[in-house]
Amino acid sequence: MQPSIASQAEEKIRATGARVTRQRVIVLAFLLGRGGSLTHHEILDQLAGEALDPVTLYRVLEWLTENELVHRIAGADQVWRFSAGAGHHAHEHAHFQCTKCDVVTCFTDVPLPRKIKLPAGFQTQEVDFLIKGTCPNCVKPG
Repeated sequence: MQPSIASQAEEKIRATGARVTRQRVIVLAFLLGRGGSLTHHEILDQLAGEALDPVTLYRVLEWLTENELVHRIAGADQVWRFSAGAGHHAHEHAHFQCTKCDVVTCFTDVPLPRKIKLPAGFQTQEVDFLIKGTCPNCVKPG
């Protein structure tokens, strides 16, 4: 883990006013250094040398999500994937999930409808926009 990424992770956690723990810093720094979204199991596998058990990782990911330091994306397979970034309030953009490799990619440049009109009495908390298809890595050349 790069010291600058670890420092950045620690700073973000400290800004929430909560306690800075080694596990929170490790997980957030790891996700900050990644380009895409990963499942709980993928994170656990890739952080195998950090002595994180599955329950601790789950709790850390939930805490990071609640504090909007990471966002979680439900894929078409109903498996949560996590990536560093603002939480759901600032995370209103499309996601693309490859139906071959299951990789989920954020599309921040794809415009979405800004107003969704709901019937009276309903209030929006979060909107998920998932596009399914084949990513460039899995498309077979012509």
